[in-house]
Parts: sequence; C-alpha cells; structure tokens
Amino acid sequence: DNMLYCRAFWVSKSIIAWDMDSGDGSCFLFGSKSATLSVENGEIQGILLTKSYHVKFELNKINDRLPEHVIEKFPHIRDYKPFEVPRGLDAKSLLKYQLAVAILSTDGKCTGITGLQLPGVLDELFFYNGPLGAIFSDDAVLLYLWAPTAQKVRALIYGEPEGGDPLEIVELKESSGVWNAEGPLTWEGCYYVYEVSVYHPSTLQVETCIANDPYARGLSADGRRTLLVNLDSETLKPEAWDNLVDEKPKLLFSDISIYELHVRDFSARDNTVHPDFRGGYLAFTSLDSAGMLHLKKLSNAGITHIHLLPTFQFAGVDDEKSKWRNVDFQMLKSFPPDSEEQQAHVTAIQDMDGYNWGYNPVIWGVPKGSYASDPNGSCRIIEFRKMVQALNRIGLRVVLDVVYNHLHASGPYDENSVLDKIVPGYYLRRNLDGFIENSTCVNNTASEHFMVERLIIDDLLHWTVHYKVDGFRFDLMGHIMKRTMVKARGVLHNLSKQRDGVDGSSIYIYGEGWNFGEVANNGRGVNASQFNLFGTGIGSFNDRIRDAMLGGSPFGHLLQQGFITGLFLEPNGHDHGSESAVDQMLGISKDHIQVGMAANLKDFVLINHEGQEVEGCEVSTYDGSPVAYASCPIETVKTSVPSSSHYWLVFFKKVNYVSAHDNETLFDIVSLKTPVNISLDARCRMNHLATSIIALSQGIPFFHAGDEILRSKSLDRDSYNSGDWFNRLDFSYNSNNWGVGLPPKEKNERHWPLMKIRLADPSFMPQRSHILAALDNFSTFISIRYSSPLFRLSTANAIQDRVQFHNTGPSWVRGVIVMSINDGHQGALGLAQLDPIYSYIVVIINVCPTDVRFTTPDFRGKNLQLHPIQVPIFLTPLDYFFFTQI
Repeated sequence: DNMLYCRAFWVSKSIIAWDMDSGDGSCFLFGSKSATLSVENGEIQGILLTKSYHVKFELNKINDRLPEHVIEKFPHIRDYKPFEVPRGLDAKSLLKYQLAVAILSTDGKCTGITGLQLPGVLDELFFYNGPLGAIFSDDAVLLYLWAPTAQKVRALIYGEPEGGDPLEIVELKESSGVWNAEGPLTWEGCYYVYEVSVYHPSTLQVETCIANDPYARGLSADGRRTLLVNLDSETLKPEAWDNLVDEKPKLLFSDISIYELHVRDFSARDNTVHPDFRGGYLAFTSLDSAGMLHLKKLSNAGITHIHLLPTFQFAGVDDEKSKWRNVDFQMLKSFPPDSEEQQAHVTAIQDMDGYNWGYNPVIWGVPKGSYASDPNGSCRIIEFRKMVQALNRIGLRVVLDVVYNHLHASGPYDENSVLDKIVPGYYLRRNLDGFIENSTCVNNTASEHFMVERLIIDDLLHWTVHYKVDGFRFDLMGHIMKRTMVKARGVLHNLSKQRDGVDGSSIYIYGEGWNFGEVANNGRGVNASQFNLFGTGIGSFNDRIRDAMLGGSPFGHLLQQGFITGLFLEPNGHDHGSESAVDQMLGISKDHIQVGMAANLKDFVLINHEGQEVEGCEVSTYDGSPVAYASCPIETVKTSVPSSSHYWLVFFKKVNYVSAHDNETLFDIVSLKTPVNISLDARCRMNHLATSIIALSQGIPFFHAGDEILRSKSLDRDSYNSGDWFNRLDFSYNSNNWGVGLPPKEKNERHWPLMKIRLADPSFMPQRSHILAALDNFSTFISIRYSSPLFRLSTANAIQDRVQFHNTGPSWVRGVIVMSINDGHQGALGLAQLDPIYSYIVVIINVCPTDVRFTTPDFRGKNLQLHPIQVPIFLTPLDYFFFTQI
C-alpha cells in the first residue's frame, strides 16, 4: 500500500528529498521499467520469474538542509532530509520507470518505502522551449509532444471525428523528452489522438493512455479527437479578419469598464435571434437582435469590455445538441413563484441539458463545441472569430475567462483527462502524500512547474494572436504563481501590430486573488494573491467594497446587512448586536467603501470614522487584514489637457453595489437583506445606487450582466448548473426572472423558508417600468463616468492629490458618503489640469431612508451644479431635491 503514496521528492538531478530518517540503515532508489516493484515479508522484489530488481542504487544521506534554490521552488518540504543521487546515474532513462525509495535495515529488511514526485528533476532535465502541438510548414505537418516519462508514443490518424479505424498509425521518435513525427499536408482536416505508454502512479501500472494533444487547436465533438487544423488558413478567417486590430476601439487602461456575460445566457431565450444561433457564438453577429441592441446601448454609454465566462472546451455540456434534454418551460410557468417543482424538474436533467457556466476545463486552447453550429471540424473556430469581430465593431473589446487553476479530470482512464495521461503526476499539484490537491474544486494544476507555466503562457498567446481577444480574467488566480502572472503580462504586452497582428500593450489581465488552500501564504511559492500583486499592474477583484456595501460575506449569514442594504438605518430584524456595535459596523463599512472608491490604494490617506488619519492599508477587515492592497488603479499615465472653470455636483439617492456570476445577483441579495416591508421602489433604488457607486469609483468598474436591468435568478446563490430557467436574461425588458420558483436545493435549501416569504409576495416583482428605470440609471452613471477623466485617474499620486472624502470622523452624518475630486483649474493646489470642462466634482451618496442635510465649509465659494445629464432627471414633478450655491 505504501507504493500508492509518493512522499519523497526527486527535486533535482542530484538530490532526492524525503522526510524519513534512515537511522542505522541505508536509503536506496529502486526502479522497475515494467512497474513490478513490490514488498513481500520486508523484502523488495519485482514480480518477475527472476525476482530481481530492474534498478537499485544506494543514496547518500547529506547532513545538511536542502539547497536554497530547492526550498524556493518547494517551500512546503523545506525541512525534508536531502539524499544524494549517485553521480553518473542515467536519470533521463530512469524517469520512465516505476520508482521508489526505501530504507533498508542492516539485515536488508525494508523499514519504509514510498514512491517519488518527479516535477523538480523533470524541470531541470527536460525544460523545453521549442515547438509543441501540430505545426504546419509549407510541405509537411509536424507533431511535437512533451512527454519525458513516456516509454512509447504513437499518433493515430483518423479521417472522421469518431468511429472507424485509423487511416495511419505513426510511431513518434523521442529527443530529450519531446516526441515528434512528420506527416503530409493531406493530414490537414483529419483527426488524431496520442497513444502514450507511461507509468501512472495512481494505478502503479504502465498504462496505455489515449489522449488528445495538450496543444490542440481543434477538436471533434466532446473532444473525442484532436483536429489537425491550420489556424492561419484563409478559409478560417472572416472577411477583413487580419485588419481587426485597426478596427478595435481605442482606449487606455484607465478607460476600461467590464461587463461580465455568459455566452448561452446572452441569447438562449431571445426570440429575436435566429433559432440556429441562439445560445451560441453566432448570436453576437445578429446585430438587430434584442441582445445586441442592448449591448450597443451599454457601449454607447461607455462600457468597453465584454467578459465572457469560459469559452474553452469544458465538460458538463454535450457538444452535440441532439443529445440534450430540455424541460418544458410552459409547464414550469404553471407552478407558483415559491414552488419546489421548478427546481426539481430543472435539476433532474441539469447534467444532460445545454447549460453550465463552464468551469470544468478539459482543453484550454479550443473554443467550446456546444456554442458552435457544428462541433466537428473548424466551424467553432470561424464562429468564435466572427463573435469577436462583431463585438469589436459595436465598440466592445472581448475578455476571456480562463481557468488555469484546475482541470476537470485526471488519471489514465477518464475520457476528459488529458495532461495527466501525457505526463502523469507532473501537471497536477500534489500533497505531501502524493495525492492530487483539490482545494480549487478538483485536480489543482501546478504553475510552479516550468512546463505548466509554459502551457499557460502559450495558451494566452494563442488566444490573443489567433482570436484577437483583448484581455483575460483568471479564475482563482491566487492558485497560480505570481511569477507566472508577471511573465504572462510581460509576454502579452510585447506583442506588436506589425509582427503579431495585435497590440499587446492593450491586453488587460485580472482575476480572483483569493489566498487559500495549499498555496495560502506562499505555501507553494509566491502566489498571485491580492497582496502579492502589489505593483504588478495586474488587477484583482476587490471583495472589501462588495462586503461592506452588501453586508457580511458570501459565506456569512444571509440576513447580515451592509452599508447600502439597511445596516443600522433600516434594520431587517436580524440580530446584528447592540446599537453601539451596529453603529460601529456602519462606520467601519463606510471606511471600507471610501477606500474602495479610492481604488483600494494602500497609501491613500483618509480620515476614518473615529477621526484618525489613516492610510488604506491601516484600515482593517473583520479578521485584521488590511482593506487596501493596490499600488495604483492602472498603469498608464495620462497627460494634462486644458481645463475650463465649470464646477458641478453629482447627487444621487438610495442605490447599491454590483455583483458577479458567483453568489446571488445584485437584485436578489438586496431583496434578501432588506426589510420585508420596504417598497419595491426602495429596493430598485438600492440596485441603482450599487451600480452607480461602482461607476463613479476610481479603478476599473466590473458589472455582472443584468445588474442594470434588475436581473434575478429567483434567489439562486450558485446557478452554475441551474439551466436556462434560473439563468434567463430578458433583453426585451418584460421580466427580470424574479419568482420562477425556489432555487435548486443543493446550495439553497436551508434558506428556503426565508426565500418562500419573498418569492410568494407579488410586491417583490418588478414591472417593466422598474426595469427600464434601472437601465436608464445605469446608462446615466456610466455616461457620467466617461464625461470626465477625473473619474478615471490613472496613478496613485493623482488619486491621493485629487480625491478627498468629507463627512468623516465620529460626528459624521450617518449613511452619507461625500467624495470630491479636484482638477487643477488655474493652478489650484499645484495640480495639472486634466478635464477641459469640469474642475471640481462632488459625489454625495445617501443611503438613509429619509432626506438628510449635510453642510461643510470645504465647498464654500464653489458654484456647484447638477451634471447636465442629471438635470432632466432631477427636475421632474417627482423630484424633491433643490440645489443652491454652497
């Protein structure tokens, strides 16, 4: 049984590390090319007629600690004991064997044995920077596969996407761990798989694995085979594709704003899209559809980037639509809004329908087949490119959601396993016992290993050059090494229009910098967590402002209120503590929001709710961690422009915070946390406030699709597999999808009693007028953001010098945040002039249920006026706000 564990580490050509004391015994390295090592009655032997070892070497114990370069690469084994490998050992050949290290006592008995983890020595001996995948030359197709532990590799060439016998079986030759073969150009359009004979530590056997090419650029349906496709072929390019770089909207990083969207959500239920296009790439080419007209509105208001949830080949949705099972929507509509029936019918087929968010990576470098008209052949490639081109032409750049932190499958048999079949035990991060880490979900990948890092960077380059995308959002980025992220950013930014057909300087990367699991606190090397990314120019999600605005956290009590959901000012009955404690919570939340509105800069100076002058990093979260961690909002410095002498006041009342695909939608979380008896209009205004605060904050704003139209998922907190029914987006604005039944029980059942009260109440249901008002509000504040560069300051110094918060200290007016932004009109404060129109901005946020009065001498002498966009909104019979000179 001990052979199933891999508790020793071959960390370099000359050193094996093991947390085992040999005592008076000796340590030996054993190897069996046919994987026949076993222990019987304390003796190590092979299950062969000769009962002999294939290989046996004695290791020398070193009375010292591991070298520093080894500890840097493998910090989790820093205290392991080093054993020296004999000089002259043919390690390259031996790495193809089943390997074990064992302690033998003086009488030859085995007192301890374990398998070996090999990434360290593989990185040292076999790092490779040459071609990989299928390479098309003028007269041949060349195959390259990195598989240094494989004993044999063959390529099986097929004429069809599935079934049938191979047209040809090609033996690959090895050179320094890279297997290669050459074939004719007539292979183009054919399919292939690799047959890899390799020792697999999960089975203790030499396995014959059938696997796709890790560098696949095309696939058959459901990734059964790899397509031999030349992405540079003119037949795969939409008209004017090579000139798209010159058509892309021009912008600086400081101008970015992001709208997160799922490909299927966008059009699956849109009757203005051709039925064959719904839920797929081509829906984005239907320029007069309700969805595209909606995106044009957002683009015209100022949104710059569409972030698409995973679009690579993922598991969980069959590529062949004929195999999908569907639920009868008319039947679901017949059930009450708080019924369990809808979720029961949806979840009964949830693994057989056409829906999944897509965080189940199988092959990173190929578009998902279920979103294409035909999952076989090159259709998905052409249609993906048409989607990118169509979005660019309405002023929107494209960000891809990439999931490099884990893979859906592992082992030698799973049809969705790829990398773990090619080089078992290398691509996936393992624990001290040698078993795969699963903290991300399943099958964590190990970017600290050189060829994993290379695969990630090569994949980013592939999507940028061949699909001309404009950015990447990294799922669970904290599980990737900082070194990998920094190198990726540098490589992407070095791409040029002349050489590569893309402007690499415009590629923006960001992600989830959460710090947990085996990588927490640099447990596997310096990871790409929020605090470690300081100064890199790589963005990370700010969960501090989210939690302060909404209340609690996604893992806290559902009724925990926040700054904009009624904390202290509109209590919902939940026990938040004493009145003084809740008042303190409100003040702390305000500090967190103000730091967030100042781009979460570590060094931003403000007066906190207690009246102390503090920096952003001195404001703490509930667990004592600093709120702020950023060095700058963006990396591009703006030049100054002439300014005029207009001042204006931006004033808005009762709105809320933005969300993402994870957890409840913005409208849903507001509906849960606010008192049951407040009006629908009040909840809608909170939704308005949320998106407006994000729109007017420094840094890069991020919005979940539907926040601008009160989107609901009927209170589902995790709709990754909840089908079209709970995820529906309605760009006709007739429904926000509220009250379509209790959400799926797997993640929501314990909160069903709270949910039933709300879903059953018709007063919670927005009307078309509410939805249109939310869209109008969203467009208004996005437009205001882009009406002045002062909302998009590009350096930390500019924010520190120009942004100031008022209504601070212990006597602050509860529920009110006041922010000003100063331009350098007529040399004021020695600042350069950035805005040609406005020289002073005031933003006032009031989350109180009533009007409040705020006075300050800071605005004396400034003739503040409403923004011109707001004038027609506020000066209506329903408005009660009047402004005079302050």
